Amino acid sequence: MTDTTLEDVERNLDRATDLETEEAVSVLRTTRQDVENLATDADVDEQRRTELEERLDQRIREVQNRDAYDSGLGAAMNPEDGDAP
Repeated sequence: MTDTTLEDVERNLDRATDLETEEAVSVLRTTRQDVENLATDADVDEQRRTELEERLDQRIREVQNRDAYDSGLGAAMNPEDGDAP
């Protein structure tokens, strides 16, 4: 049995918002694994666990996309924001 609770998962989701990309993705992936492990715990609300799992997946994508945008890809993908003719 894991020591992680759904409340811990929610705290990690919030905490990852303020972290640098690499660290945020690491925290979110570890937390995602913890949520998967909770699937076997009969005391865990399965609907809430599934919702948190989906939020984690979405947050991981958001953080990775934010990093890609911040590193300059965003300017290439949105030329109207840059020096487009």
